[in-house]
Amino acid sequence: MIKLYYSFSPGSVKLFHDHSRNLDFGHSAVSMLTPRAISFSIRRNTVSLHGPTSMRVLHRDPKTGEIKLRVENPDDLWHLHNLLLPGDLVRASTTRREEVKSDKVRPERGEKVRVTLTIRVEGVEFQAFSDRLRITGVIVEGPQDLGRHHTLNLGVEDVLSIIKTWRVHELHRIDEAVAAAQKPLVAFLALDDEEALIAQLRQYGVRELASIRAPGHGKMFPSGDARSVFLEDILNSLRTTEIGEALVVVGPGFTREAFVEFLKARDPVLAAKVHMHGTAHAGMQGIQEALKAGVGAKVFGESRVGYETALVEKLLEALATDRPNAYGPAEVQEAADAGAIETLLVSDAVVRNPGIEDVMRTVESARGTVVLVSRHHEAGQKLEALGGVAALLRFAIK
Repeated sequence: MIKLYYSFSPGSVKLFHDHSRNLDFGHSAVSMLTPRAISFSIRRNTVSLHGPTSMRVLHRDPKTGEIKLRVENPDDLWHLHNLLLPGDLVRASTTRREEVKSDKVRPERGEKVRVTLTIRVEGVEFQAFSDRLRITGVIVEGPQDLGRHHTLNLGVEDVLSIIKTWRVHELHRIDEAVAAAQKPLVAFLALDDEEALIAQLRQYGVRELASIRAPGHGKMFPSGDARSVFLEDILNSLRTTEIGEALVVVGPGFTREAFVEFLKARDPVLAAKVHMHGTAHAGMQGIQEALKAGVGAKVFGESRVGYETALVEKLLEALATDRPNAYGPAEVQEAADAGAIETLLVSDAVVRNPGIEDVMRTVESARGTVVLVSRHHEAGQKLEALGGVAALLRFAIK
């Protein structure tokens, strides 16, 4: 398998390996492709193209509680961040300085070597900006340094084993990650006459990809030329972005409509993916406004963010209309003990807090649904403001 970089334009796909020799495919060969994550394999001068892949389960052992996984995309890292708790065991290939035996008072620093270590988890950090997952803990199994601390720095294509007592909602989370590749990848363009924001809807939230500012007017850019330059800059940025199944264009005023007309003339293939919606604001605020309004539910309603947003909005509606609900650790605990919780919403910011795991277990044993909500989008931040845990109830407890 040889990995290739690619660029996508209406007329061709250009592939390049190590930024050297290019391979070009004409429009007819790629008319059915979308500019999403693509993997390529070359065997005997033939090229095959494959769509995006999801987390791959390589091995399950119910007796030991070990599940071996391969990370296939950045969203998998977020799922793992929510699965791992202090005390869990994680085994993965990593690098560590080898021990150097010496009689010197000041020991020599050994060279870094690749080893397989098992650590007992103490902390987990998901870095959305770099698509990395840092797992810190104490080494419990390996060729050296038992009892010392180590950090596993995981990314896409890494393989790891998790050994733990699995909860029902955690196993559902793995199944969800495996099935996630079947859901559409969606991009947003939020713009007004001053600035445009390109973002991507991930399972953990909306990720900002690029920001384009409109050029100022003046001798260099007369009024009409400035707008043309702005629209051209936006299109160039979109052509280097993984758009996926749809491009949702939001924002106030006429700039949104002007860009879509410009796009129809310049790139009909990309224009066919556009879904437009007017919002009061541009930027990230406009995107959150569109998500909250449920715009284009057929486009992104089945996404993880759409699902979480709908549940949080349902909770807020229950609060406003005095329908059975509970929020905050104490109130939710009372509702769980009474078997009243139908849907438990837990922010990923508090899932590791003392007592939360017990509440989740209680709800599951009463056949309630447990949903972890990402704090990386607006709905998740609203849940955090309510104490990080809330519930929709089967019946009132007060």
